[in-house]
Amino acid sequence: MPPSRRSSSASLLQQRGKGGTGKHGGTHILATLFALLVTAPLVFLAVRFSSFGSALNAKDFFDQSHGAESARKLTGQDHQMESFFPEEVLSVILANSDDPDRILRLKAVKDTPSSLVQEHDEQQLKFENDGLQEGQEGEITNGTPSVTSDSFNSSETGQGKSGLLLQDVHYREQPPEHIKLRREKERLLQLTKHDEKENAQLEAEAIERTKVVSRNIMGKYSIWRREDNENSDNLVRLMREQLIMARVYASIAQSRNNLRLLRDLKLRIRETTRALGDANLDSDLSRSAHERIRTMGQTLTQARSELYDCGLIVRKLRATLQSSQEYAQTLKKQSTFLSQLAAKTIPKALHCLSLRLNVEYYTLPPEKREFPSQEKLDDPTLFHYALFSDNILAASVVVSSTVRHAQEPHKHVIHVVTDRLNYGAMRMWFLANPPGKATIEVQNIDDFKWLNSSYCPVLRQLESAAMKDYYFKPDHPTSVSSGSSNLKYRNPKYLSMLNHLRFYLPQIYPKLDKILFLDDDIVVQKDLTGLWSIDLQGKVNGAVETCGASFHRFDKYLNFSNPHIARNFNPDACGWAYGMNVFDLKEWKRRDITGIYHKWQNMNEDRLLWKLGTLPPGLITFYNLTHPLDKSWHVLGLGYNPSIDKADMDAAAVVHYNGNLKPWLDIGLSRYKSYWTRYVSYDHPYLQQCNINH
Repeated sequence: MPPSRRSSSASLLQQRGKGGTGKHGGTHILATLFALLVTAPLVFLAVRFSSFGSALNAKDFFDQSHGAESARKLTGQDHQMESFFPEEVLSVILANSDDPDRILRLKAVKDTPSSLVQEHDEQQLKFENDGLQEGQEGEITNGTPSVTSDSFNSSETGQGKSGLLLQDVHYREQPPEHIKLRREKERLLQLTKHDEKENAQLEAEAIERTKVVSRNIMGKYSIWRREDNENSDNLVRLMREQLIMARVYASIAQSRNNLRLLRDLKLRIRETTRALGDANLDSDLSRSAHERIRTMGQTLTQARSELYDCGLIVRKLRATLQSSQEYAQTLKKQSTFLSQLAAKTIPKALHCLSLRLNVEYYTLPPEKREFPSQEKLDDPTLFHYALFSDNILAASVVVSSTVRHAQEPHKHVIHVVTDRLNYGAMRMWFLANPPGKATIEVQNIDDFKWLNSSYCPVLRQLESAAMKDYYFKPDHPTSVSSGSSNLKYRNPKYLSMLNHLRFYLPQIYPKLDKILFLDDDIVVQKDLTGLWSIDLQGKVNGAVETCGASFHRFDKYLNFSNPHIARNFNPDACGWAYGMNVFDLKEWKRRDITGIYHKWQNMNEDRLLWKLGTLPPGLITFYNLTHPLDKSWHVLGLGYNPSIDKADMDAAAVVHYNGNLKPWLDIGLSRYKSYWTRYVSYDHPYLQQCNINH
């Protein structure tokens, strides 16, 4: 082929090749580019929204402190996505996404007007600022205000599909490990969250149950019980209980001929008894007490393993209990007898004081034995007191406390009556210790010649053989407990006419109109002149009533099985107290009170109406003739009741040591002694010489 023809053929083939390549090659390149443009974003978005979907599954566990800024940022991203992709692309993404709800929300954003979204953003920002100012709904986290989902829900506009938009405002993207950790924490908080009040109640119930178990099951000797009492007697009581069980096992060992164990138990009993001694507190125990408790415990454990028999031990303990009760009754009778004996005997120191004062008095010349201001003794315009006592120290406290609290002591006159044995001593004491500006008189009961057995039924009865047998011939004179039921009435004060002299006040002080009677076991704490201005409303006696709900009423003192008592008196009538009584002597004379007393005293010669004493005949004599005074005038019980309210005692005008536990005796209640001792001059030479100390 000629060169020109070959060159033209080659050119033609080259042109055809170029033409074929331009048509088919261009098509493949466009298809490849289109596939990359479509599939690459689809794959990227599918993976992206898949992670969003997994995060959205935990949206309920997110912290409620996500800021509105994050919500707006997320919403902006959604707008960018929906504006970037057409409806067909979003449908493809929806088909390949694990979170269809998110895509639905994107579609809702697409359909929501931009003005509504902008309005929501402005409302949200305003809500956020208000919440930060109020400090209630919002809190600051990492410097960014946070708003809870409830807050967003409360600001919904309710227009169109904006609710779907608002549901996603609280969402904020977090790593999966943070979501898991937060979920675990919230679950733990839910499990451990309890009401504080319920916890406190449960704790209180648990403590109470622990106390019940400690008290009823573990007993007082639990090693887990905290001991706060310095005067504890736990070990002492434990040793005593060990002794009880040791004696029980010793009795069983002897009955079963177990000589070895019997010998060990007797040895331990001797050792424990010696270590215990007379101790009443743990601090009184010897150093060997703990060792004795340990060895006794070992022996009792051995005895239990060899001799334990529940029924037999119960019988032994029951017999021991009965024996202990009988022994306790015997001790109680002895205690009653000894307390009565201590109450009616004169302490050595007081006997010494009386002797010394008597000697001093009778060595004085006659002109120095008289008291000043004797012209006031019969002046009815003054304040007169009657005090009948043979106890010099007690009488001095009554006079001293009365005068000390008197506002006008020069208007007060105190009449003291004593017996022949103490007459000189009583006068000498008040001559050496005059009661300030007050007037005092001391008389001898034996100088009242009108007071004899023909006039006074009590004197006649005291001289009778029956009365002497009652006082001095008990059924079993060798027994300490003999006549224990009547020991209270065997006090010698009932034999003394000083105790019955209160029924003869008009005879002793015929020129007086009103007088205040005081016992020698009282202490005056306030001015008593107000008692003279009290209107007794036609009654004779002004006294403080002592009755309670069911005690200190007439049936306690009088024998209502007797027809004379049952016909004339009400068993529920309220009793009253002697010790501080204001008497209207004019009304006394008009009603012949002394005659009424004589009548009933004669009827009680055989002691069938009441036992001995002055209160029962006083209740009868002044029945319906007693005016009740305010209780603050007279507080009683300091001689027997250890639980009187201190506020009542401090507010009382008079406190009364009625009972056997007098303040001048060693058996007196120490709690109340200070009310009495403050009026005793313990540095006085007479008291020092007789060893009368505080």
